[in-house]
Amino acid sequence: MIIVPKNIVTVDGKDRILKNHFVEIENGKIISIKQNDEKYFSKNKQRVFRFDDLTLIPGFVQTHIHLCQTLFRGLADDLELLDWLQLRIFPYENAHNKNSLLSSVRLGINELLLSGTTTLLDMGTLRHQEVIFEELQSSGIRAIAGKCLIDENNLFPAFKSDTESEIDEIYQLARTYHNTSNGKIKYGFAPRFVLSSSEKLLKESFEMKKDFEGSLYHTHSSENKDEIAEVKRRHKKENIEYFDSIGVIDDHSVFAHCIHVNDKETNLLKKNNVRVSHCPSSNLKLGSGIANIPKYLQKGISVSLGADGAPCNNNLSVFNEMRLAALIQKPVHGPLAMDAKTVFKLATIEGAKALHLHNEIGSIEVGKKADLVLLDLNTNMHSMSENDETIYSDIVYTSSSDSVNSVMIEGEWKILNKKSLLYDQKELNQTSKDELKKLLKRVKN
Repeated sequence: MIIVPKNIVTVDGKDRILKNHFVEIENGKIISIKQNDEKYFSKNKQRVFRFDDLTLIPGFVQTHIHLCQTLFRGLADDLELLDWLQLRIFPYENAHNKNSLLSSVRLGINELLLSGTTTLLDMGTLRHQEVIFEELQSSGIRAIAGKCLIDENNLFPAFKSDTESEIDEIYQLARTYHNTSNGKIKYGFAPRFVLSSSEKLLKESFEMKKDFEGSLYHTHSSENKDEIAEVKRRHKKENIEYFDSIGVIDDHSVFAHCIHVNDKETNLLKKNNVRVSHCPSSNLKLGSGIANIPKYLQKGISVSLGADGAPCNNNLSVFNEMRLAALIQKPVHGPLAMDAKTVFKLATIEGAKALHLHNEIGSIEVGKKADLVLLDLNTNMHSMSENDETIYSDIVYTSSSDSVNSVMIEGEWKILNKKSLLYDQKELNQTSKDELKKLLKRVKN
């Protein structure tokens, strides 16, 4: 396959923006990036895809998603975190059966692909995790995912399992699904957060991670002041201090949120090379606060972006996260903080680095996987300039999911000319509505 775009935002080591170049793909990988050659194109007519008005970028990487929650969009508004979990999310997740979970996952994957996300780190749910993995495999999306681990739950006691069952199940799931789909699917060990996971579960799932090369440890941390107060009451330490004290932080740990973090904890993040997943929409909607991302970046702490779940967002588009990630810091840190280029890289190469996939994805370079997105930056006269300097601004501040024209993963089209090649949108919507009605009846009963 040969893709001939208007320009290419490579995100390579030199941050090159290429005009009059094409990308050649073979066996799911980029094998060459060269200047346009009409003679070469004419010899390979069947292989050439021309997108003369579109911009080629790396596929977006989101490092904190809850596919199991997509079905609950709009059903948990205007609540703080612990109330949100207790009154809405835990009861809804507890009511999932395989059919409702499948609908939720399909809705989420469809939305993510249509908005240009090609790789995600997903925190699953307590039951039926195999449903999530099977749909991830079927869709062809790139993902690290894992069963959500809960063996303590004072907020909603019906939604938990026992420690040994959790440990046994995740070992079997990891053995079954880790490094499947030609390596596109990996297992991530995912205790929910300190308040729903015993010390034994936190430690043993962390140790098990070491048996599966390329796996990650993925949890929530320091999201909400009431959460941190309860952690401190139970363990006499704040969130990240507690994780450190039990030895569950390293360079394969991805902590979502990290809003309320003291100086000692910031140093622990840096010392252990922990990855921070910044979820600005979720943090604002739940009233949790604003993470000091400029400080993390200044200290060299890994930061990437995630939309979190649809009920605390209510949108899975990385464009929302990029725009907010930039804007919310400027009143505090000044207008120069979080420039568009920096933020775009958080959504691409920095996300890939957070997941230890930067040798495979996150930029457009020879030898990397062909996880690519084509954007229309001309929609509604988005950009009046042909200057390369505005291209990051066009993407971060002006574009939206509507700007996404086509998406491929490992050389296979998933979205082509704004049309999903995986799901029928009308059928998906109807099935999801039917499953949601049934789920809400189960919640009431």
